Amino acid sequence: MWPLTGSPRPHIPLMSKPPAPRAPSAAVAAFLDQAARVPALRTAPATVARLIFAIDATASRERTWDQAAGLTAEMLQAAQGIGGLAVSLAYYRGFGEFRATPFLKDAADLARRLSGVACLGGKTQIQAVLDHALDETKRERMRALIFIGDAVEEDADALCHIAGELGLRGTQAFIFHEGADPVAGAVFRQIARLSGGAYLPFDSAAIGQLRDLLRAIAVYAAGGQGALARLPGAAARQVAGLLPKPKAGA
Repeated sequence: MWPLTGSPRPHIPLMSKPPAPRAPSAAVAAFLDQAARVPALRTAPATVARLIFAIDATASRERTWDQAAGLTAEMLQAAQGIGGLAVSLAYYRGFGEFRATPFLKDAADLARRLSGVACLGGKTQIQAVLDHALDETKRERMRALIFIGDAVEEDADALCHIAGELGLRGTQAFIFHEGADPVAGAVFRQIARLSGGAYLPFDSAAIGQLRDLLRAIAVYAAGGQGALARLPGAAARQVAGLLPKPKAGA
């Protein structure tokens, strides 16, 4: 842990093992039962497209946490048919706690790790998420970061600066905003725009639409705009319409 100040942050440890388990929700348990029938996938090789899926796990998001857990694994499965996708699951909660898994291809493994996490009150740590994404894309190009959150309690200029750096390196932030906090919405929109990504609502009442949007982003992360253009459905068209137009000659 580290104090929530402007002082340099120590190296962020990878979550090499799942956290201590808690009883999974019915939704997560159902997914795990389904995933158990699918052959397990190994940890991803370096050639597979990579994506960070980051979630605010503070107390205000407890109501929709299990929904996000199930959607994470389904999103990963959607990309398997076009070369696969490796996902690093990241979350923050409590007093300065930030965790990130290695990049994994096993959807059931991701779901199990999420099911072992309980929400805990604390301040937002969006800068830790963006720093993690920037560190990873410096090592090897990463097309996308997905973040689900409902609040911003940090310096907006600092967050926007890192978002701009991500954009320069080709890593787009797709920000799903839960709730209607106007301050958070304004910052989330700027992060998405500066990174070249997109801002979208996280509507737990429209879970089917949300699932389709996450699948479309996963397909885009795995195969680019060509793969997204071949994906049928309104969600794929919506995501394609939110992305910046490719530059001529790019």
